[in-house]
Amino acid sequence: MANSASGNAAAGRMSAAARSLLDSLSPAQRAQAWAPFDVEDRREFMYVPGPRPGLGLWEMNADQQGHAMRLLATGLSERGLATAQAIMGLEEILAGIERAAGKGAWQRRDPGYYWFRVLGEPGGMDPWTWKVGGHHLAVHMTVVGDRIAGAPQFFGANPARVPDGHPKAGTRTLPEEEDLARALVADLTPGQWEVAVRPAPVPQDIITRDDPVADVGGIPSGLMYNDMGAGPRDTLARLIRCYLGRVVPDAADAAWAEIEAAGLDRVAFTWAGHTDPGNGHYYAVLGPTFLLEYDNTQNDANHVHTVWRDLRNDWGEDLLAMHYAAHRHRE
Repeated sequence: MANSASGNAAAGRMSAAARSLLDSLSPAQRAQAWAPFDVEDRREFMYVPGPRPGLGLWEMNADQQGHAMRLLATGLSERGLATAQAIMGLEEILAGIERAAGKGAWQRRDPGYYWFRVLGEPGGMDPWTWKVGGHHLAVHMTVVGDRIAGAPQFFGANPARVPDGHPKAGTRTLPEEEDLARALVADLTPGQWEVAVRPAPVPQDIITRDDPVADVGGIPSGLMYNDMGAGPRDTLARLIRCYLGRVVPDAADAAWAEIEAAGLDRVAFTWAGHTDPGNGHYYAVLGPTFLLEYDNTQNDANHVHTVWRDLRNDWGEDLLAMHYAAHRHRE
């Protein structure tokens, strides 16, 4: 877990930002943005377009939007925040693509269609949570004292590479998640390739979808870390850190420490689909404490879904268990 000093600082920044956002809202807005910690939707997320519980950016004035984005920045790393903002910005690009194609779906695309929600009392003695959700973005942070849990996290991109004809043509969102996995596969020996790579079938989405509890039973078996050479092992570690590194170091470092403690030798990588760019593909990285999934099959393999699930501490469940156990002991 994060050390006390850094944890206190990060948790304090989140508490201050959450309180500032709530204080900037009207009573009616606050009723949308805040709910008790044990509200039913605490352990829910979606990544398709559509409304979420909470207050949408589009319902806020400029000052309130600034408070909302500062809250998001307290939970994400510099790279993670830039990626989240890029994902939001893709909604305008996607709307233009759909409008030009004569599709009506563009009406659901808006960078303001992202909802912010605070559950519980920020900075209090009891656990609290904040979450941000909308199309292709689901950020969840649970704060228990000075400790932070940052999963699950969903980041997606459509288009993953902006097509020709647009001023931002060629711009890629989530490039490292694809490039590192491709580099790992390219560095495998023929025998390792046979274990790790399955040409078909290719899942048409992440297998765990948006289930509150990630069921890893359907994740294909793959090549174990210890059965790789030094190069692929290094790339796999970098790939894992890429996903964890979307969130602030306090949460990312704690998750990485648990992955190492559980044993990198127990981590497996699997790829499904062709390895040539432009073809639909999927991969998963599964260990005792975590799951990463990546899928790029829709819209001519230019539509990416990625998720990080913490199999012990999604929704802060591990931190909450320790908190409640300590509370019972004090009683």
